[in-house]
Amino acid sequence: MAFFANGSGRRTATVTAPADTHQPTGAVMDSAHVGDIVGALGTIKMHDSAEGRSRKQRLRMLLAIIGPGLIVMVGDNDAGGVATYAQAGQNYGMALVWTLVLLIPVLYVNQEMVVRLGAVAGVGHARLIFDRFGKFWGAFSVGDLFIVNALTIVTEFIGVSMALGYFGLPKWIAVPLAALLLFAVVAGGSFRRWERFLFALIAINIVMFPLAIMVHPSVKDTAHGFLPSFPGGLNSTLLLLIVSIVGTTVAPWQLFFQQSNIVDKRITPRWIKYERIDLWVGIVVVMIGAIAIMAAATFGLAGTDAIGNFTDAGAVAQALHDHMGPTVGALFAILLLDASLIGANAVGLATTYALGDTLGKRHSLHWKISEAPAFYAGYAALLAVAGAVAFSPDHVLGLLTQGVQALAGVLLPSATVFLVLLCNDKAVLGPWVNTVRQNIVAGVIVWSLVLLSLALTAATFFPNLSTLTLEVGFGVGALIGVLGGAAMLLAWQRGRRKATERTAAELGGLDPDQVEELDATPLTKAERKAIRETDRDTWRTPALATLDRPAFSMGRMAGMIALRGYLLIAVILVGVKIFQQITG
Repeated sequence: MAFFANGSGRRTATVTAPADTHQPTGAVMDSAHVGDIVGALGTIKMHDSAEGRSRKQRLRMLLAIIGPGLIVMVGDNDAGGVATYAQAGQNYGMALVWTLVLLIPVLYVNQEMVVRLGAVAGVGHARLIFDRFGKFWGAFSVGDLFIVNALTIVTEFIGVSMALGYFGLPKWIAVPLAALLLFAVVAGGSFRRWERFLFALIAINIVMFPLAIMVHPSVKDTAHGFLPSFPGGLNSTLLLLIVSIVGTTVAPWQLFFQQSNIVDKRITPRWIKYERIDLWVGIVVVMIGAIAIMAAATFGLAGTDAIGNFTDAGAVAQALHDHMGPTVGALFAILLLDASLIGANAVGLATTYALGDTLGKRHSLHWKISEAPAFYAGYAALLAVAGAVAFSPDHVLGLLTQGVQALAGVLLPSATVFLVLLCNDKAVLGPWVNTVRQNIVAGVIVWSLVLLSLALTAATFFPNLSTLTLEVGFGVGALIGVLGGAAMLLAWQRGRRKATERTAAELGGLDPDQVEELDATPLTKAERKAIRETDRDTWRTPALATLDRPAFSMGRMAGMIALRGYLLIAVILVGVKIFQQITG
């Protein structure tokens, strides 16, 4: 794990918020980010803990915590998600359900890491990247975010116009109306009011159950979709759709949104266990929703000319209306509208949170417009620009929706690498840094995503590549990953041994084995666990300006530059593929 190894072994003093004050401490940069947890479903006082509480009291605390994980996951099933899952169902039936199953660990591992970063550091993802890796890498990371997020919000407005267009409302009314509603909800100066509005939108997702039932799904066909297969063989079109499913299910904006939203909700390390439950609730909801959308397109359009001819989500709603009746069509349109509003809200906030981190401006839903004008102005400008682009020709917008999801999937490895590096930074996370097991899982995820984008690149360059050739390529890539991972693990172990030897020298020439014995404090397992949990509950990241920046080794620097260079090429090729589809 040398590539992910911590660059600074420095242990820092515990920093906790002082009593009876809302002034920022440690790394926290916005005073609104310190105080009581005020959620949609309850309040937790700043210095409360779950220790000694009854089961009913702990449940109430969980309800107060629930929000960031649920919202980020349901926001994942946005307009682009609805379109992508519907396309998979309409063109390939339930054959690609297996891709969703494989993405569950990716969802949890990535988002759990930002849970720890947000709760422990108390600052957003963009701020950590800039402070720990410098302006060069920060500009790369946040630049990717701004471009993809702006395009993603365009797809949300596309979804709004298609959904309301189904009910007869023209685009020139639908898009401005949605933009005004989204801004009004965010600009209220109340985190609780905003979260309650999002919860109300999430509750509307219940329509996915009657929608899935009314299309008369086949349990056998659905179950068969859990077995990996490549309908029609591996080709650039299928690979683009798979990458799009990855991009819409595990989008880079989710990392920035959830970390900043955890900070804005004032969740601290003692509540990380509760936030993990929140995350799992969200994952269950998003998976059920994705499968329901696939099923609606698969079984609702079965036997029609629409099968295999996906154009956009609006056309799916109309086709369901024509084939299954107005109720089914209306339910799909409602789900599309709801997903678009949730997605636009979350993606817009992810962007403006990151903007506040980057520029050092106030960025919290606890502030009113007059108190954080730059935050709300950025959000309004983003909505305005995206809304204007949404008036482009319909055939361009339909392909843009898929292209944005594919771009997100291609850029995800880069975002995940930065995430893993931060989660190995002891100066930032202290006792919350990744374990070896977590790094191995994260490494597998990153390499799998790289292989997938490599396959898409190869299939775009050489459209006549056979399925067997691509499968062999995946096998060779997997072998390279195993060998490379083993080499990294050995390098990490050597580095750990050298660090122990340096410590031995500092302690007066002790043998390294004696140093390791000193580390193994003669306490019982329960005692060690209690000490570790107490340390974790109270440990916060110190002021970032006081920390030494981690040094990049030559190997890590070369790896980062190679990854960025390849991803630049992959992004260009995705653009070429979308352009080819637009021009026929």
